[in-house]
Amino acid sequence: MNADFAHYAAKFALVSLALLFMLAAVARPVRAARPDEKQSPSAAVSTQKDNVDLSLTVYNSNLALVRDVRRMYLQPGAFLVRFEDIPSSINSASVQLRSLANPAQLRIVEQNYEYDQLDPQKLLQMYVGREITLVQREQQGGSTKWVQTKAVLLADTNGPVWRIGNEVVTGSVADAYRFPDLPANLYSKPTLLWTLDNHGPTSNSNGQRVEVSYLTGNINWNADYALTVSESEKNAALQGWVTLTNNSGIAYDSAKLQLVAGQIHQAAPVQRIMPMMAMAAKAESAAAPEFQQQAFSEYHLYTLSQRTSIANNDSEQISLLAAANIPVEKYLEVDGQPYYYRNPQGIGNAIPEPVQVFYRFKNDESSGLGMPLPGGTMRVYQNDANGAAEFIGEDAIEHTPKGETVRVNVGDAFDVVCERKEIDYKRLSNNAAEMEYQITLRNHKESAVTVEAREPVGGTWEVEDSNYKWTKLDANTIGFEIPVEKDGSATLDYRVRVKW
Repeated sequence: MNADFAHYAAKFALVSLALLFMLAAVARPVRAARPDEKQSPSAAVSTQKDNVDLSLTVYNSNLALVRDVRRMYLQPGAFLVRFEDIPSSINSASVQLRSLANPAQLRIVEQNYEYDQLDPQKLLQMYVGREITLVQREQQGGSTKWVQTKAVLLADTNGPVWRIGNEVVTGSVADAYRFPDLPANLYSKPTLLWTLDNHGPTSNSNGQRVEVSYLTGNINWNADYALTVSESEKNAALQGWVTLTNNSGIAYDSAKLQLVAGQIHQAAPVQRIMPMMAMAAKAESAAAPEFQQQAFSEYHLYTLSQRTSIANNDSEQISLLAAANIPVEKYLEVDGQPYYYRNPQGIGNAIPEPVQVFYRFKNDESSGLGMPLPGGTMRVYQNDANGAAEFIGEDAIEHTPKGETVRVNVGDAFDVVCERKEIDYKRLSNNAAEMEYQITLRNHKESAVTVEAREPVGGTWEVEDSNYKWTKLDANTIGFEIPVEKDGSATLDYRVRVKW
């Protein structure tokens, strides 16, 4: 009997002990995970400090290709990486990654581009339902005292709503807020979050070199030229500069720089292009060309012979070319009215036409040039009698291959005047007419000039009469060269028959 009692007593004790353990487990408070807490393993972080090489290929269409080689520590299988120090203008869909040692063994399984950047309002919104320390400033006897109060942020829709003690308070009730930590899904700068899959060797203590390439917007370059014409206007010196502008969101330090000249086709605008920012220009002078040029696909590639650095929101100038004693030709041009038959004819008065001033030169080796000239702005200067270079005008030039002619319009002539009028019109039939035009040029300069007159004409046409030799420049343009003596005048009179 005693033995049986002892047996059942021991059994009851074991069951009671098990029940106690179960009740303790149920009663133990379990903290629920907050939505803003990370539930995944911590990620490795890669920053610019890991950079071992950087290349930048910039297109003159507000686009750049970045190749960023960093030393990274690769784990076996799937693991997380936080890739920082990327531009805010990145096209995340263009990101490519490869291990330089084992390119086929490493790939991106999943990528998230985190651009929801940290600011006070977003930080408050992330702390709805959580406790924050309110800091208030109080003045006591000429001194400042900071008072801290614990409060729970109940809502932040049209302004914050707080629970302070047993009361609900609305509005901004503090001079500052103190937060216990930074929410996991709020970043102080743009970040790429990767899940990488590594089937190659893991990294040793020195890590592995991994190249990450991507496209980014808000980096652009253009060419600027200074053409200094001699006092005789027979030759000139040409200085070319590349102006590189970076508003992408990060700086590029000690980068290999390449520039692509030509218009590439893009299917859509680059994602998340940020607004243009103010920039400060700086120039780096050089006596010789800094770039080596080569043909590349249907474009031209210019490679800087040394590495360069460019800060964010900055503009930098680098020498492109320098040439002296380029033969140049100055000429004057008058362009007739397009759709001349529709324009008012001045009601008995001649219509004044501007006489445009051009310089032209050949982009070839005999002129001291011969390299493809990227499109850009060409500013023209001319030496005065004292040898000082004065600005006389500027023009945009297109991409100019070697062997082609560059034309620069610097403005309108002051001392050469042109007037144009229709002096006769005869309707021949429903689809034919004859028109006679008179172009008068007056030269008030101290030297003779020759003016190139270009007259547009539509339909099927034929010059019936002209007192100057004419040339058919194209299907819709008649060309004349009209010499005008100094302090003299000349009048072109031509008659044309048009059928339409």
